[in-house]
Amino acid sequence: MRVGVTMFTTDRSMAPVALARATEDRGFHSLYVHEHTHIPTSRRTPPPTGEAVLAEEYKRTLDPFVALAAAAAVTSRLTLGTAVCLVAQHDPIVLAKEVATLDLLSGGRLVFGIGFGWNREEMENHGVDPRRRRELVREKMLAMERLWSEERASFAGELVRFEECWSWPKPAQQPRPPVLLGGTAGPTLFAHIAEYGDGWMPIGGAGVGGALPALRRAMEGAGRDPAHLKVILIGTIPDPGKLDHYASIGVTEVALRLPSAPADAVLPVLDDYARLRDRFGR
Repeated sequence: MRVGVTMFTTDRSMAPVALARATEDRGFHSLYVHEHTHIPTSRRTPPPTGEAVLAEEYKRTLDPFVALAAAAAVTSRLTLGTAVCLVAQHDPIVLAKEVATLDLLSGGRLVFGIGFGWNREEMENHGVDPRRRRELVREKMLAMERLWSEERASFAGELVRFEECWSWPKPAQQPRPPVLLGGTAGPTLFAHIAEYGDGWMPIGGAGVGGALPALRRAMEGAGRDPAHLKVILIGTIPDPGKLDHYASIGVTEVALRLPSAPADAVLPVLDDYARLRDRFGR
């Protein structure tokens, strides 16, 4: 099982360049960052954490692709990922180019974690009907797959349409960077993973062991080999027993939660995590 880290990178946190260097220097496998384009002040949608007030970092999150490009420029081994990109809120032609460019320039080090979103006001500001966000994400992902792999690509879905076009660059990883879907376990999510994903990216890790057999069956039902399934836990708060358990149930990677804070608060946590990391390899 590989061990990486994840952080809400913001204008007040440790900068992505310094964070990436420190993460790679300590031998971690990966760095994952989050996305929110903005946070409407109405707050009709309650925080996903169950807390009364939404944490400050949600309001201040850096653009993940710019942050990861900066991280890629100062590292050579570190896997870089989104956890997660809110695909419904992006134009698929533009997003396909951003993903492909980052994967190409990083030498094929991108993991494309995606999600359907929880903040209804945020989606609505992008013209997204929250009730149809799963259908929209599915079509955008299928459309982007064509842009990444075909010399002349077109798409004619219900929600996404574009005429035949050229779109370069192609990602370094073919047919695409690994695509992992975030979300709560269940048949709907697992059907999406089986159709157009490469794995699951849940938050934390509670209940993952009990859900993995159903996910593997969904992969088999779609004619895909579950042996290739990737499971990356995002935002885990570690202890040795917990990490041992995750490794035993087939989790492929954990990304340990770092505080969204300046370097003097982040580096001691990284050092503590590095001592745990040594038990599991990169």
